[in-house]
Amino acid sequence: MESCYPVRSFAAASIAAAGSAVAELASRLSGAPVQAEADPDLARAWFGGSFRPAGWEIPPPWDPLSRDYPCTDGWIRLHTNAPHHRRAALAVLGLPADTGPETAAVAVRAWKGGELEEAVVDAGGCAAQLRTAEQWQLHPQGQAVRAEPLIGWSRRAARLPAETSGTPERPLDGVRVLDLTRVIAGPVATRFLAGFGARVLRIDPPGWQEPALEAEMTVGKSCTRLDLRTPDGTAKVRELVSTADLVVHGYRPGALAGLGLDEHRLQQLRPGVVTVALNAWGWTGPWRGRRGFDSLVQTASGIADAGMAWAAADAPLPLPVQALDHATAYLAAAAAVRAWTRRLDGEVNAARLSLARTAVELQRAADARRPVPPPWELPNERSERALPRTAEQTWWGPGERLVPPLDFRSEGPVPSMVWDRPAAPLGSAPAAW
Repeated sequence: MESCYPVRSFAAASIAAAGSAVAELASRLSGAPVQAEADPDLARAWFGGSFRPAGWEIPPPWDPLSRDYPCTDGWIRLHTNAPHHRRAALAVLGLPADTGPETAAVAVRAWKGGELEEAVVDAGGCAAQLRTAEQWQLHPQGQAVRAEPLIGWSRRAARLPAETSGTPERPLDGVRVLDLTRVIAGPVATRFLAGFGARVLRIDPPGWQEPALEAEMTVGKSCTRLDLRTPDGTAKVRELVSTADLVVHGYRPGALAGLGLDEHRLQQLRPGVVTVALNAWGWTGPWRGRRGFDSLVQTASGIADAGMAWAAADAPLPLPVQALDHATAYLAAAAAVRAWTRRLDGEVNAARLSLARTAVELQRAADARRPVPPPWELPNERSERALPRTAEQTWWGPGERLVPPLDFRSEGPVPSMVWDRPAAPLGSAPAAW
């Protein structure tokens, strides 16, 4: 699918940022300069999905009700992939559990977009009214996000230098990463870290399922389940934090504090632990605590509206891939690797990012390219079918994964992006390193 946004170059830039961070760490370990370069075509393909099964099928990624709906004054998008988000939306609409999208569409037409958005969010669901970029810039949350840095850094008290078993080929070898993320952005970031040797332990709550994403996102990781709202679960996660080097989480502001795992407590449990946090809507503003996903941020921020206007379409037109998720993921991975490099010198940092702030960067990149008629760069793209892949065995069966999108160069040894563990289901490993 074409786009009025420079998705290909944006993908390459974000992956290159993560690669440069790895190159910096590898250079520190080897003493020889290391350079990283991202392949734009492979980067764009990785944003769409790196794995395809052979002889078996991956479940569809979207719940039938997750879509755009016309309302009385425009459009609204409902996100119902999680069962509790689906229940919240249907409860607001007054519809039964087995409702299909056609019946839901009839009910949505009776609502104003802003009122339905607010009602669904208040009920614990996820929705976003379609806005133009101009409307989003005037919105309190849009204004708040534009004032935030792309990566928000904060420095903790310096500690003794950390030890490392990393090598130029596997710069993150032995680094223990506690992964408290779900869906796309966080898992992509930790998959990247695992690709360079990190020991990633992903924790999901009981019952949480992501069948369409497991083969894509769990490669290189151990995946376990803990109920952090129980005493046993809390005790176990604190035990894991106490031996972690890096914590990557996707909790909204204040949510970890409610579990007794705010930044201060994390530092008490593991002095010097590096933390990287991601959320949907940003860290300031009235929506900072709101649940959100890539498709909703595209809808609210004007990206889907711009696509609709550009294509003269009769419905919102999002990006051809969930580029906000993926770009934020690689920027988070870059932050994690850079923070770990500084950690080796005794400097302790925390970083936070958001999909909404990444959207600002994409929109600025598009604005800077406006003299060039969109769609951009498509004539030079290689067909995704022609891109190289390697055979891979997963828990479910065989398949193929795209070759890594990064190329490293040095007179000495260079990093290698490979995964030591096959993709496996959520909850398939014990809660241990």
